[in-house]
Amino acid sequence: MIIPTYNESENIELLVEKVLNLEPAVDALVVDDNSPDGTGELADNLSEKYKERLFVLHRPGKLGLGTAHREAFKWAMKHGYRQLVTMDADFSHRPEAIPIMLNKLQVADVVIGSRYVRGGQMEGWTLTRKINSWTANFLARRLMGLKTKDCTGAFRAYQTDVLKIVPLEKLRARGYSAHLEVLYYLEKAGARVAEVPITFVNRQKGQSKISVGEVRETLNVLVYYFLFRPMVPAARKGERKLEFFNFTL
Repeated sequence: MIIPTYNESENIELLVEKVLNLEPAVDALVVDDNSPDGTGELADNLSEKYKERLFVLHRPGKLGLGTAHREAFKWAMKHGYRQLVTMDADFSHRPEAIPIMLNKLQVADVVIGSRYVRGGQMEGWTLTRKINSWTANFLARRLMGLKTKDCTGAFRAYQTDVLKIVPLEKLRARGYSAHLEVLYYLEKAGARVAEVPITFVNRQKGQSKISVGEVRETLNVLVYYFLFRPMVPAARKGERKLEFFNFTL
């Protein structure tokens, strides 16, 4: 489990407890961007309770969700994890969905907790936020050529080996739109992408991290991939060839 954090002191302890008490058992990595509210210290204290299961990666400042995921992917590969799950730290993503996603990962390379397949929904969203989310996904499919319905969601499960296809050091986004870039390379490489319905719940505690800068960066990413359509790196020697098939469960 990869859990990036910035000022999530009101959520992190309960979230970690819920995640680490799931069946099947999972380990967790908290990537904290030097949260002023002490989230990193709380995570350190929890890691003493859950030794060998909870790890904390401290970064010097707020460097962006996309870069947090990139560092976490590299950490997980280095430590031999074969499956990864990414989620937000604010309970927008319900931990109870994780076992379902891991189960579907047995027949897929990527599983996305989706708001936009049958059974998926949002709770507590304003009409403006719904329109913004729908527009971003529509543009991602049109401009980047993606086929997934929920292209922007951060609740994902990956087979770690497919992430080796993604040129992590060349991704342009520092923030949320890195999700679009990762999905672009995986789809173009032929990864098997499954979407499972989730209920996305608006955060109850803490503040949203989405800013005008994030919106601007997303637009830049969409335009770049529309204009230049970067090539997918050739599979490295010894890696299996991926065959594309996208399905909804």
